[in-house]
Amino acid sequence: MSANGLNRHARTGRLARKLAVAGTGAAVLALPLIGATTASAAPAAATTAATATTTYPNNLDGWIRESLAIMAQHGIPGTYDGIHRNIMRESSGNPYAINNWDINAVNGTPSKGLLQVIDPTFQAYHVPGTSWDPYDPVANITAACNYAADRYGSMDNVFSAY
Repeated sequence: MSANGLNRHARTGRLARKLAVAGTGAAVLALPLIGATTASAAPAAATTAATATTTYPNNLDGWIRESLAIMAQHGIPGTYDGIHRNIMRESSGNPYAINNWDINAVNGTPSKGLLQVIDPTFQAYHVPGTSWDPYDPVANITAACNYAADRYGSMDNVFSAY
């Protein structure tokens, strides 16, 4: 087979994978265009795309995006920018940050995690489907945003210690 034929096959395979990731509707519609010769190819592509789960990188960007997805499921308002701004102010992006000097720490309940939440607040505003560990980045962000939504309308409305 010529090099041209190999390149065309590789491009077609990449296109099929991209369409499967983009959504079942696009994949099913496009399969006849990229060389599917039987109807049995469409259900397989639809099943694969429908069962794919979203994965997030294990970094600040991924934690915020995963939290936003959970927040959307629970009707908790907030934006990437509002969350990121508050994380950078509270912990500089360190999920293990702990405040051992403020009044909460003096009273025996230090603020913890990315958004510096004290244990009673974390427990009261914990969101189902997240970890009960206040140092877990996604659980910390989601609980803090749930608290901020209850108290301030959204994490987007928080511009100082809360």
